Amino acid sequence: MIVRNFIVEEIDAGKRVDVFLAENLDLSRSKIHKLVNDGSVLINEETTTNNYRLEESDEIFISYALESEPTVEPEDIALDIVYEDDNIIVVNKPRGMVTHPAVGNYSHTLVNALVYHCNRLSEVNGYLRPGIVHRLDKDTSGLLVVAKDDKSHLNLQKQLADRRCHRHYYALVDGIIDYDEFRVDAPIGRNPNNRQMMCVTDKNSKEAITDFKVLERFKDSCLLDCSLQTGRTHQIRVHTKYINHPVINDPKYSRRIIDESGQILHAYQLEFIHPVTGKEMCFTTEMPEYMKEMIERIR
Repeated sequence: MIVRNFIVEEIDAGKRVDVFLAENLDLSRSKIHKLVNDGSVLINEETTTNNYRLEESDEIFISYALESEPTVEPEDIALDIVYEDDNIIVVNKPRGMVTHPAVGNYSHTLVNALVYHCNRLSEVNGYLRPGIVHRLDKDTSGLLVVAKDDKSHLNLQKQLADRRCHRHYYALVDGIIDYDEFRVDAPIGRNPNNRQMMCVTDKNSKEAITDFKVLERFKDSCLLDCSLQTGRTHQIRVHTKYINHPVINDPKYSRRIIDESGQILHAYQLEFIHPVTGKEMCFTTEMPEYMKEMIERIR
């Protein structure tokens, strides 16, 4: 059984609930209609109809079963654990590791390693993504917080929605940027010409804001500090492409490919409030060797 919940943001206010769920879940519209009609979709703890128009801050719960649910096998894969207690675990994900299983890729992921390591993980995001509050792309390295129980998961999820969880990345980008600090406020949605890519667009998009700071300039590239104010898919990669300074080595969005190892992007700092103790937590990692080596190659 999969249980998902959403807090409606301002950008989605006014949408029909069936449209919203179709955009955010891998379910057909007919499947969603049936779940709504069966009472498996709740809005503010009450049943609803498919044509209900969402309001900001509405809370949506949906539960459903898949006809076939493959199991996530525990795998003895080494984890770089930065912090762990009874409620959460913070890990430094290596480059090249997929965060969670998906169709056609059910092994060798961070989740497989977590299932082996932890006695329990939250079930909020279903059997394929136990504990996963937020994710990193396969070739993006860095810090992730994982929830061990549902209450902690929902608390962290709300912190992300309320922008109380702060994430900083190092990004090596193509070209010289004149501004020392700047913000990109440009909505992101699915690329209509390639469903595996995202783009800046006004159609079927969500608000996306990234703050940038130039840390160092090289001959034909820059090292940036990127601070996420929202958490859209590929956000930093799309925003840097949008300003014509794409992340170097990015196979989807960059014009500058030095090798096939993937984008030079690392989530180096993560701040949030502990979901149980209320303590402010801040974790930082050193710049990974692959990034240092790439900087030396272009310096």
